[in-house]
Amino acid sequence: MKQHLINTFTYNDWANKKLLEAIRQLPDKQEPIRLFSHLITSQDKWFNRITKEVDDAHLNWFGTVFAEEELSQQWQRSVGNWINYIEKNTEDEFQKHIQFSRPDGKTYQVTIKDVMLQLNYHSMHHRAQINTLIRQQGIKPPATDYIVSAIKEVV
Repeated sequence: MKQHLINTFTYNDWANKKLLEAIRQLPDKQEPIRLFSHLITSQDKWFNRITKEVDDAHLNWFGTVFAEEELSQQWQRSVGNWINYIEKNTEDEFQKHIQFSRPDGKTYQVTIKDVMLQLNYHSMHHRAQINTLIRQQGIKPPATDYIVSAIKEVV
């Protein structure tokens, strides 16, 4: 499972970096930047639910909208936190539950592994939304399907 999670985050990093290249070419970047910033803040909020560095209530799903020139650095910081976490921990750690409260006051729990999978699926969802916005602006979205990253030329 550990290697699978590393591979999943590595793929997600690759795909989102390709997406950032396309966002930079857009005449209207506002909504794609807002959605990409959301991917970063979501990863950060879930990471904080594990590390508990700050009160979870202070972190919003749609928090900071980063400036275009900050997106790459903020993405690398955020995804780097997750990859480092996976690399330095054991699979037993990923089976642990974290607890958190929602605004309704109820407490919930989920395994760390499920959080990590969710983050990557969540990125796919928002990449599709951003790709739609890219296409609406007359630009061909980048090919970010997993298989594109996995296929290797035979020489």
